[in-house]
Amino acid sequence: MKDSTRNIRSQIERTSYREHSAPLFLTSSFVYDSAEHAEAMFAGEASGDIYSRFTNPNTTELIRKLCILENAESGVVTASGMSAIFSSLAAHLGQGDHLIAAKSLFGNSLYIIQHILPNWGIQYTLVDLTDQEAWAKAIRPNTKMALVETPSNPGLELVDIQWLSGLCRSHGILLNVDNCFATPVLQKPVDLGADLVTHSATKFMDGQGRVLGGVVVGKEEHVTPIFEFLRRTGPCLSPFNAWLLSKSLETLEVRMERHCKNAMALASKLEGKPGIRMVRYPYLRSHPQYSLAKRQMAQGGGIVTCEFAGGKPACFAFINHLTIPSITANLGDARTIVTHPASTTHSKMSPEERDRIGITDGTLRISVGLEAVDDLLEDMENALDRL
Repeated sequence: MKDSTRNIRSQIERTSYREHSAPLFLTSSFVYDSAEHAEAMFAGEASGDIYSRFTNPNTTELIRKLCILENAESGVVTASGMSAIFSSLAAHLGQGDHLIAAKSLFGNSLYIIQHILPNWGIQYTLVDLTDQEAWAKAIRPNTKMALVETPSNPGLELVDIQWLSGLCRSHGILLNVDNCFATPVLQKPVDLGADLVTHSATKFMDGQGRVLGGVVVGKEEHVTPIFEFLRRTGPCLSPFNAWLLSKSLETLEVRMERHCKNAMALASKLEGKPGIRMVRYPYLRSHPQYSLAKRQMAQGGGIVTCEFAGGKPACFAFINHLTIPSITANLGDARTIVTHPASTTHSKMSPEERDRIGITDGTLRISVGLEAVDDLLEDMENALDRL
């Protein structure tokens, strides 16, 4: 069966009520048939749920669906995307280890790498995502992991996952790919050699701006240490959020089709407009890595990034003239969202740090929603005319 069919039809076993849709399991703990049964559960000799901090029927169902979509052996879910990133690093890196990461990571991911991990004696090197020579030169004998976002936030740069996974494998390095922007509908890093795949499920996976959640999937041998870390440190996903996200995954493929169609139309419309210096979208022929995008991604995704020639004043004026999009820091929503990264999501970075990853005062990120595309295009056109 196709992934979409398996994903929709995969759910926890029905209870005695024979419900069609999976119920909510809002319980902190689970009971045992006997003292011997409890002992066997804690010894790992019997299967089942013990405590909702680390297992629950709703999170189990969500993980099962995520593994189907990503072609992964195992997975964990967490309270947020940042807890997924942090746990994937903390469970595998220790004192004296070295991490290579792309410069073009989300600001909070960079903060963890630059300000938290060094407190534990973990070294790091930041490299340009697209510079293959820099990746090779950055490898040290103590390098244990490489971390990338592809496409990156908000510059929409890509890395050749298959090439990077080969480089990492030849040196015994784990490759950790943040697949949030592409989603498993458009890109499957495990199939391209990644060891771990992370997501902020808050974004396209939820798709409606309702709940927070994080995901890490991959080979079982690499996921198990993360599960043990989460079991003891506690950044767990609530059963309610897991239930919502599991239902959202059933419509992910059809939603991504519309996101991509609308984004491609908007990117094509904005490219070449007066006052816009550059439009970045993976499936635009003008994208520097267009051929890689066509090879690695099924479609271009739901994010469009623009560079306004007039800098921050032009961005702010454009945003304030729009009538349909929301002004918020989220993305991947059914509703179109506009974000000025330099003053919001990446504002804690220094101007020099932003410059190094291509974020200027004129950068605008558009998370293209599911509205009628003609309405979005007209609204954008009207806002541009008023600049």
